[in-house]
Order: sequence, then structure tokens, then C-alpha cells
Amino acid sequence: MIQQDKKTARYSRIYAQLKPLLEKSPSFEAQLVTINAVLYHKMPQFFWVGFYRLTGNRLLVGPYQGPLACQELEYSHGVCWKSILERTPLIVEDVHNFPDHIACDSRSKSEIVIPMQNSKKEIIGVLDVDSDKTGTFDRIDEEGLKKILELLYL
Repeated sequence: MIQQDKKTARYSRIYAQLKPLLEKSPSFEAQLVTINAVLYHKMPQFFWVGFYRLTGNRLLVGPYQGPLACQELEYSHGVCWKSILERTPLIVEDVHNFPDHIACDSRSKSEIVIPMQNSKKEIIGVLDVDSDKTGTFDRIDEEGLKKILELLYL
């Protein structure tokens, strides 16, 4: 696991790398793909990085990196839906102890989910990150990922 000060510094470097890339990005989809690629390859503890997009009352997989993902997450079940319905980031230390967890890949052990909002503050989906180790995520990850998502709304 990365030491806290090193993790904070890594998020700062990733943010600095992503900012000019996302400012020049030709589309929202391209921005999501770029965020996925950078996070997946720069954060070695990330097993799966992806977006689920809210379409009506359906939560559908968007761009991601890592093992095969669930294509759709059943309404109101799992970490991603709980994050959307409560409009708050969620950190799950051990997904096997989370009631109603949706296991897209049994190797996933911990998870962090950050809701995405449009300019009207409407939830449009989530950034979902999994690790194959328990206890991977903390408030540094939450703050770092939230700051990165703010780049989507420049």
C-alpha cells in the first residue's frame, strides 16, 4: 500500500497530467476514457477503474479498464447505486462485508465510488474503482478522485 504522503503527491501529479489533456479533449466520452487510462496505469493498487452512466433508472457500464465488467447494475443494489441514491462517495474496506454487493469479479476486495454530477448538480453516473486487496481506499483517494472528476466540468 502507498504511504499517505506519497499517495497525495501521486494524485497531485495525476491531476496535473490530466488537466491539459481534458481541456483539449474533443468529447465527454474521450475525457472519461483518458481518466480511466491514466488512473489504471498510474495507480498500481487499482484493479478496475471505470464509469457507470445513469440512463433513466438504469446504471450502464461506460468506459473502463481492467477485467470484464457487469454491463448493467440492478436498480438500488450494490455500492454504485447506494452512492447515487445517497448522493455521496462511498469507501468500502471489504466488499464481502457490504450488504447487497454486486460481484462483477470475485477478485475485487475493496471499492470506492464517487458520484459524477453535471453542471446542474444532477447525478449522471459514478466513477467506480476496485482493488484486489482489502482496505485499499481512504479519504485521500476520495479527495483525489473528486478533484479529478471536477476536471470534467471545465
